[in-house]
Amino acid sequence: MNIARNDTSILGRWWWEVDRWTLFCFIVLAGFGLVLTASASPSVAERIGADSMFFIRKQAVMVVPAVMLMLTISLLDLKNIKRLAGILLLFSIVMMFATLAFGSEIKGATRWIRVAGINLQPSEFLKPAFAVVAATMFSAQRMGEKVPGFWMASGLYLFMVALLMAQPDFGQTVIVSAIWGVQFFLAGLPLVIVLSLLIMMVVGIASAYFFFPHVQSRIDRFLDPASGDTYQVDRAMEAFSNGGVLGMGPGNGTAKNVLPDGHADFILAVAGEEYGLIACLVILFMYGFVVLRGFSLIFSRNNMFVILAVTGLLLQFGLQAMINMSSTLTLIPTKGMTLPFVSYGGSSLIAMAIGMGMVLALTRNRPGNYQSSNGSFIK
Repeated sequence: MNIARNDTSILGRWWWEVDRWTLFCFIVLAGFGLVLTASASPSVAERIGADSMFFIRKQAVMVVPAVMLMLTISLLDLKNIKRLAGILLLFSIVMMFATLAFGSEIKGATRWIRVAGINLQPSEFLKPAFAVVAATMFSAQRMGEKVPGFWMASGLYLFMVALLMAQPDFGQTVIVSAIWGVQFFLAGLPLVIVLSLLIMMVVGIASAYFFFPHVQSRIDRFLDPASGDTYQVDRAMEAFSNGGVLGMGPGNGTAKNVLPDGHADFILAVAGEEYGLIACLVILFMYGFVVLRGFSLIFSRNNMFVILAVTGLLLQFGLQAMINMSSTLTLIPTKGMTLPFVSYGGSSLIAMAIGMGMVLALTRNRPGNYQSSNGSFIK
C-alpha cells in the first residue's frame, strides 16, 4: 500500500500504527485453512451425502467476511473496543441461554443453536468478549477507581463457568479459567490466593473426571489406549508417520478418507500427511510468533487495560492452538477444539477474527502508548 507517513486519515494512521507482521500471520493462517479444508473436507462431505465442495464453499464464504471484520475492528480505539466487548458479551449470554433451551444435543452436549439457517456456537464468542470485559474490571480497580473490579470480574467468571458447564463444555471452561486466572495474577493477585486457586484447579479437574462421563472416558483412553475407542488419534498418528518430513504431496493423503473430523479437530494430521513435518512446523511457528510478538508489543505499554486485555486474548489464541495440536499428537487427552483460523467452522472463525481484530487494535503503536525511563510519553 502506497500510503505516506504524513497521511492523517483513519486508514493512513491505521497502516502505520498496526502491527503488519501479526496481521500477515493471521491472513497466512486463514489461507492455510482454506487449502487444508479443500484437501480434507471432500471425503467428509461425501460421507454425509453432500457434494464434495460443500465444506469448501462454506469455509470460503466465511473467510472473506472474517478477514474484513478483523480489519474493521482493528480500526477502533480503546473506548469502542470496550463497547464492542460489552455488546458481544451480552449477545453471547443471551445466546447461551437460548442454546440451553432450544439447542441441539450432540454427543451428550448442548452447544449449538440454529439461527436464521446458520449453526451457531455462542461459547466461541464468549471467550474474546470475556477477556476484554474482565480486563476492564480488573484494570479499573488496579488503577485506583472506586469500583470492586476484582469482585466483579470474579463474579462474571463464575457466571460464565456455570453457563459453560451447563452445556457441558469442559474445554472452553479451561480456557476461560486460564484467562481469568492470568489476568487476576497480573492485576495483583496475592500469592496465597494463587496457591488456593491452583488447589481449586486440581480439585476441579478431579471433579470433572468423576462427574462427567465423557471427560472420564477421554482421560482413561489417554492413559490406557486399550480401554476404549482411539480410532481418530490412531489414524492421526499414522498420518504423521506417512507424511514424514516433506509429506506425500497435496491431495495424496489417505487419512482424510477415514478421519471423521479431518477437516476440523484433526486438520493438523491432514497437513502432516500431505505437506509433512516442515508445514506443521511453519504452522506452529505462526502461532508462536503471534503470541510472542503480541507480548513484546505490550511490554512497554503504560495502560493496564491494554496489557490485561491483550494478554487474555493472546492466551485464548495460543492455548486453543496448543490444545488442538497436543490432542492431535496424543500429548493430552482428546478435546474437540478448533485450530484457530485453520480448522473448518464458521463460529470459531468469526469469533477468532473478532478477538484478533481487538488484538490488532489494542497493540497499535498510537502516540502515548509508551513511556520513557523518566516517565514522559514518547510520541
